Amino acid sequence: MKYYSTNKQAPVASLEEAVVKGLAGDKGLYMPEYIDSLDEEVIANMKNQSFHEIACTVAQMFFGEDIEPEVLDGIVKDTLSFETPVVPVKDNIYSLELFHGPTLAFKDVGGRFMARLLGYFIKKEGLKQVNVLVATSGDTGSAVANGFLGVPGIHVYVLYPKGKVSPIQECQFTTLGQNITALEIDGTFDDCQALVKSAFMDEELNRHMKLTSANSINVARFLPQSFYYFNAYAQLDKLGKADELVVCVPSGNFGNITAGLFAYWMGLPIKRFVAANNRNDVFLEYLNTGTYTPRPSVATLANAMDVGDPSNFARIIDLFGAFNDPHKEICALISGHRYTDEEIASTMRAVYKETGYILDPHGACGYQGLLDSDLSETETGLFLETAHPAKFKGTVDKILEADIEIPAKLKAFMEGTKQSIELAKDFEGFKSFLMSR
Repeated sequence: MKYYSTNKQAPVASLEEAVVKGLAGDKGLYMPEYIDSLDEEVIANMKNQSFHEIACTVAQMFFGEDIEPEVLDGIVKDTLSFETPVVPVKDNIYSLELFHGPTLAFKDVGGRFMARLLGYFIKKEGLKQVNVLVATSGDTGSAVANGFLGVPGIHVYVLYPKGKVSPIQECQFTTLGQNITALEIDGTFDDCQALVKSAFMDEELNRHMKLTSANSINVARFLPQSFYYFNAYAQLDKLGKADELVVCVPSGNFGNITAGLFAYWMGLPIKRFVAANNRNDVFLEYLNTGTYTPRPSVATLANAMDVGDPSNFARIIDLFGAFNDPHKEICALISGHRYTDEEIASTMRAVYKETGYILDPHGACGYQGLLDSDLSETETGLFLETAHPAKFKGTVDKILEADIEIPAKLKAFMEGTKQSIELAKDFEGFKSFLMSR
């Protein structure tokens, strides 16, 4: 399988090159040259399979030409040491709980998969060290840091916006040490992401050290997230609830919904998608107007969605690029909604009062997105609950007037000592720091 750049100005790359480089030389994002479809019978039989078996089938479609079957199976097995259960919430609405992994967030799947795959390529090619740069608005940093922790030949630099991630999220990547360095940037997530992209384009820096990204910029990070869409469908199919499936995805950098679109292109029978935004609603604006206008992000309760210029928008446009009117086709498959902090809090309170189910702020956007999408009597709504509510304990407790329990996994992180390096948001200071390493 070869990978091309969304900007169409860089040479095609192998899977190994795409994973190790992260970003194409023309600043575009890598895309596979084609997307194979799974037979209907294969998808129908998934309700009889384990998550691991389902993920192996999907992984084979993406990576089977480039990785030996037994190696790929081992990577998938090591990645999926946890389940992603579908849980009924109310009427015909279900939650896909993606927070049962090591860091209690959906990015554990992509983070762990990429760590294993990159480690495989490093060993295969005898590379001395690869430096992973990752910008995070909350959960990416912890998932990537813990996925790569202790992996030989890899050093991870986590860039995060000062004061704009929850205290528990912060402790999940600032207390690890070893091969993980946390960089506290005096700016927004978009500033962090801009520093990462600028680093890839700087020739002097790239001569000094080998760089790659573990954001959803990297194909090895976002593609594995398609695994749990298939797994969710299989669980609902087993319940007889998958015939008219509507999936609502809390959306920030848009890697998650892009993975869902890849699953759709592979034949997964999802009827339609809903992209739930917080106040950072540039995608909703695109749906309404046909014009994409990135702008600085603003801080909200759903901080992992605080992205004003989502990188994966380029991949969405590319997926629909063969149509005469891409905007029309995108709008036919994806609708959108936006929610203020007050609306998010109201949804959390209402669901807790009516059902006892505890939503985190991101999941609340997903749940409300389904309610506002006018589900028919025959449709089943599935929203992605992307992180455990305890990761936002202060916020959730205040809104629900409760004292939610902190899982043992999170308590362990909270006992560590914060280790981070403060930097300004200018690229020269960031580059100077990396050049000194």
